Amino acid sequence: MESRPLRYFVAVAEDLNFARAAERLGISAPPLSRAIRKLEADLGVLLFERTTHNVALTPAGEVLLAEARIALDALQAAGRRAQRAAATDPKLILAIKADGDAGLLDVILSRYAEEPASLPVTIRLTGWNGQPRLLRTGEADAALIYEPFDRTGLDTETVAVEPRFAALPSAHPLAARDRLSLGDLGIPGVEPGRLEGLARFLDRIVEEYAVADLPQLVTLVELGKVVTLLPQSVTVRYPRPGVVYRPVPDAPPATLSIAWPQHSRSTATAALVRVATSVR
Repeated sequence: MESRPLRYFVAVAEDLNFARAAERLGISAPPLSRAIRKLEADLGVLLFERTTHNVALTPAGEVLLAEARIALDALQAAGRRAQRAAATDPKLILAIKADGDAGLLDVILSRYAEEPASLPVTIRLTGWNGQPRLLRTGEADAALIYEPFDRTGLDTETVAVEPRFAALPSAHPLAARDRLSLGDLGIPGVEPGRLEGLARFLDRIVEEYAVADLPQLVTLVELGKVVTLLPQSVTVRYPRPGVVYRPVPDAPPATLSIAWPQHSRSTATAALVRVATSVR
């Protein structure tokens, strides 16, 4: 199976519209449609249900979409890693969301620099949940990232586990309490010990308010737009006169992990993983 028809298929599967997908790919719609029909013929399965006004993935199409993304990422990663291996000044790229390191980045980097196998580290800052894609496409060698995240093609080790605190506007009725429970907060879908519900809740806030980073999220709390849950290390670094932080003992803990590609054979990456897990 060649990569071009897979790229065409993924574009159509993501847009569910042949005209938009063709524009995105820089080709016209007829050859795109022909390429998809040839791919279906080659595989012997129907990938899309097409009507006059609608395009939808079949069960076979849904499976191929997940696998095709992995395959295309792997192709990109192979090329990027080959280019970087030929560089005269090799570096290790660490992906991290700003303030997503539990306050441990400085100590990790200083200890890593003492390792015999270490390389100069370049920090690649990402948006929310951007680290796994960078690892899978070869744009980063390792990442510090809070659970949960898509582990496809990745290995991980725990770096730190810390309690979560509620972030409330200072005028909020619950701000007078010393500690809170999830029941007090009434956050839909968030239950004790269930990270998935909390992740969906945070994703909804990020999407609804187009949140790019933690300072923006804390500002939304200060303005009374949202109430949220944050790792304890974040509350230490973001004191605001209009925000109070209260412990929520029954909230799922915040687990920071270090992740790297499963097939990595880099001794420099292995050294970074050892150092990161030693500081926890």
